[in-house]
Formats: sequence, structure tokens, C-alpha cells
Amino acid sequence: MRPTDILLKDFSAKKIAVIGDLVADQYLSGSIARVSREAPVFILRHNETSTLPGAAANTAANIAALGAKVLTVGVIGEDANGDALRGALDKARVSTDLIQRVPGWKTPTKVRVLAGHQHAIHQQVIRIDYEPEKALGSPFAERLIEMAAEACRIADAVVISDYNYGTATPELFAAVKHATLDRGIPLVVDSRFRLAEFAGATSATPNQDEVDQLVEDGESVPQLEGLCRRLEFRSLLVTRGNNGMLMVRPGQPAVEIPAVGSLDAVDVTGAGDTVTAAYSLGLACGFDEADAAQLANHAGGLVVMKRGTAVVTAEELAASIAAERPRAIPV
Repeated sequence: MRPTDILLKDFSAKKIAVIGDLVADQYLSGSIARVSREAPVFILRHNETSTLPGAAANTAANIAALGAKVLTVGVIGEDANGDALRGALDKARVSTDLIQRVPGWKTPTKVRVLAGHQHAIHQQVIRIDYEPEKALGSPFAERLIEMAAEACRIADAVVISDYNYGTATPELFAAVKHATLDRGIPLVVDSRFRLAEFAGATSATPNQDEVDQLVEDGESVPQLEGLCRRLEFRSLLVTRGNNGMLMVRPGQPAVEIPAVGSLDAVDVTGAGDTVTAAYSLGLACGFDEADAAQLANHAGGLVVMKRGTAVVTAEELAASIAAERPRAIPV
């Protein structure tokens, strides 16, 4: 991997388009006051509610924190959660110029309720999800495709972040794939549920559970190579938690990348978004897939040591690379 000063300079010169499902990650924190007389449950005295960028918005925030320019394409509702998410993106220095506000659209929102005694660390006790109740209709779907194509025309790499909330439609993906192939830039897919529907992308960043749903043995290199060929991917970066990562490229030796740092994660929320951000940025800088994966491995190792939906800065990443350079092990 190249010296960190060159690395950070490379980052600042790049533009990454992030196209996909924008989610408001909300944290409602409160202190346990007493047990309710109405039911055998605790009463939570509300302390604060904070909103952070989630899903595609979190990928965008991580790219911005790493020093690159990010072009974020997606939709949010004309609702309070949409306002909060837009404010969080502004705070993260992420442009919202290519984000549509759609009347009647419910901004996807994940509310994590954190509870504990007043002076103790608060733990997540429940998550409440708010999801769009209908598909994105005309003319907003058509405008979304136009905005995505516009971003692809000036980006150095493109990320599709699919959380199955209706943004990454087949029509949108077809337009994005055409634009990236035409310009010869990397297209990275991060899909929680529908990876098989994104054939023809450059690469993808599934976790172990996601590949287990697509092949009989998700730890088998030959089967993962077969998946790459079937989906016409140039490479596949499989994230495996404490077991690090596995880079698979048909026709080349697979590379096993040991996890960086502590194996006792504090919070894995949004870690996949951070990995995708660093990996796509590495590809945009001209790294081969194995070096870009090493970069993503450091970013993932850093972010899981932070609470809540978090980002990794360029300075943190540079320090991690300088301090420890894990050896990639051919499989």
C-alpha cells in the first residue's frame, strides 16, 4: 500500500457517486426511571434523540470523512425524518443537491432505543423501523434515474447501496451500469437482499450471511468464483466479521485478509457502509482490488470500535495503516 500522505492526496482529488436508499438512523436515549404500574415494563425518561446518516447516506458520510467529494443520489420524504436526515448530511459535509424531496414518501427511518441507568452505559433495547408504504412513482422515479446518470458522468467511481427500500430499481441500475461501462469507471454494489439482481457491476461487498444465501457453501472459494462469473463481477469482497475479509477474483488466487485491531467490536452498526466507502474510494484511486480491500479492512476495523452509526476520518485511516499492515494471505 502506498505511503499515507500520497494516499490522502489521492482521496481529496476523487469524486464518488453514491446512489441508493437514504436512511435516517435515529438514536433515542433515555434513563430508566422506574417500573410502570400499568404493565411490567420500565419507564424510560427521555434524554435526547439524535439523527445520523444511515445506509447509502452513511456510505456517503464516510466518503466525505475520508476527504473525497461525494455525489449523493436518492430520495427522502417531505417529513420530519427527512428534515433531520438532510440536516445530518449537511453536518457531515455531504451535498444534498441530487437528493429529491418526494411528497407522500416516508423517509426510511430506524429508531434505536437506548436505555440504562443514569450513570451507566446505555444499551439498545429495541429498534423501531419506519418504511415507505408505496413504490416511488412517476415523475420522481424518472428524475432519480436522470440524477444518477448525471452523477455518473463526473464521478471517478460509483456505489449502488441497496437496502430494498425501492431506490435501486432495475431501470436505475441499467442506466448506471451503462454509464459506468461507457466511461470505464468502477461500479461497486452493496446490496442487503438482492445482490443477484446486479449482474455486470465491477465488484460487490457482501457479508458472509449474504453470500451464504447465494451459494451452497459461502466459504468455498471455487463457489464464490463461480458466483463472480455468474454475476459477471470482476471481483467479490466478502466481509466476515472477526475473520476479516476474503477477496475473490476469478482466475487469480483468492486473498484472505486478517481482521485489523481488536476482535471485540463495540458496535457493528453501519460497518458495511464504511467498508464499501473505503473500498470504492481505493478503486477510484487506481488501487487493485486486493489493496483496496486492505484499505477497507482498516476502515472496518476502526469503525466497529465506535458506538452508533459512525464514520472513519482520513487521519484515522492513515494512522491505522502506518501502525499496522496486515499481511494478505493467498488462499
